[in-house]
Amino acid sequence: MTAKLGTEDRDVNAKGFDTLPPTRILEVLAAAQVNAARSVEAAIPAIAAAAEKAASALTSGHRLAYIGAGSSGLMALADCLELPGTYGIGLNEAVVVLAGGRDSLVDMIGVGEDDVEAGAADLAATGIGRGDCVIAVSASGSTPYTVAAARLARERGATVIGIANNEGAPLLLLADVAVLLETPPEVISGSTRMGAGTAQKIALNMMSTLMAVHLGHVHDGHMVNVRADNDKLTARAARIVSDITGIPTDTATGLLRESRGSVKHAILLAAGAGDIEAANAALVEAGQNLRRAMSLVAKL
Repeated sequence: MTAKLGTEDRDVNAKGFDTLPPTRILEVLAAAQVNAARSVEAAIPAIAAAAEKAASALTSGHRLAYIGAGSSGLMALADCLELPGTYGIGLNEAVVVLAGGRDSLVDMIGVGEDDVEAGAADLAATGIGRGDCVIAVSASGSTPYTVAAARLARERGATVIGIANNEGAPLLLLADVAVLLETPPEVISGSTRMGAGTAQKIALNMMSTLMAVHLGHVHDGHMVNVRADNDKLTARAARIVSDITGIPTDTATGLLRESRGSVKHAILLAAGAGDIEAANAALVEAGQNLRRAMSLVAKL
């Protein structure tokens, strides 16, 4: 199947766009963003499969690698960087392979997207291989850097999740799980940081959140594996412990100190675990799933 380059088409509302009143320009842009967001709904089954693959890799002691270039690379980078703070996923468990490397974060020179050799070399340098999971993001689905990195990852035995906005894209064809986000043409033709980027961000948010649910890091809408490394998150952690257990926040704060900041351990202490060792044993037996661990503690 040949990729349809819908990401290079122009929105039907774009003709004369630059002559419109400012508020009308913004109305057109807002409507285009909403339409792009709706494209994610058709991809829900694929996103669910991707989340399961990613969670399986981490559960079995393997790693995630996010791959991207340009605006798609920034969407991948943002999702990866949020994982440690939000869900306690270690910095050694999720890495980013970005066209142009760190330099691209201050000057996104486009030529890096075309560098096939760099894509393969950068992926190889991470050591990603069998048992690991790769999340490759490209609006066109044909970015040479991203496709080369994803192809090598698959050759090395990693599971490849491909996220793209064009049907039949090479990245989707080589992926184990293909997430097609068929967004409408951009109002600014080819500016995929807009609608395509919005859909990518939503899909990545959904995927990593469901992954965290599978890992047992979400309980009743709370991030129970949060890394509380500033005042805001420390206060949030205390509120989480208080909300789930019903104990006062000052008591929750004390249990968090006892558990060295671990929300899950603090909750289990409040639920009846005799000490940190007992709480940890329950978590290990429950596969780090807090709800199951609480049931185990309740039976003691």
